[in-house]
Amino acid sequence: MDSVIPESAAPARRRRRQVTAIKDSLRELSNQLALLNRRVSAQVDLRDTDLDCLELVARHGPLSPSALASRAGLHPATMTGVLDRLERGGWVSRDRDPDAADRRAVTIRIRRDRAPEIFRLYSGMNGLMDEILTGYTDAELELLADFVRRTASAGRDATEQLAGGQ
Repeated sequence: MDSVIPESAAPARRRRRQVTAIKDSLRELSNQLALLNRRVSAQVDLRDTDLDCLELVARHGPLSPSALASRAGLHPATMTGVLDRLERGGWVSRDRDPDAADRRAVTIRIRRDRAPEIFRLYSGMNGLMDEILTGYTDAELELLADFVRRTASAGRDATEQLAGGQ
């Protein structure tokens, strides 16, 4: 006897396929962005982790070394090596924090004079993204922005859950 799928099941099946396609596309996006970041890192003679930390300082800085280590998920000793390389390369500065009780405390700041090098390397991707986004209405852009924000938040939450389970 042939199994007949009720017509009412078709929308649920379509939704499952769509959800799976979105998750697959997000994994592919993650892979492509990782590859792009590796290529950018190589162009400016940085390690992948160094570029990740540079991005964190650019987005959330200035930061203390411990705050940066926490955001990057790195051990403080590892962060020292990252910061040494970034400072030697002229990407960041370590400035004494005049407000800190500990006179050894420093704040990590991005060196804005080096930013154009990074912007230039990402300009191809940024231009392609601009082209893609012109095809969406304002309402669709709001929906996409919400989805991306919520997905990033889910990624942070999942990362924190894994870190808590160590």
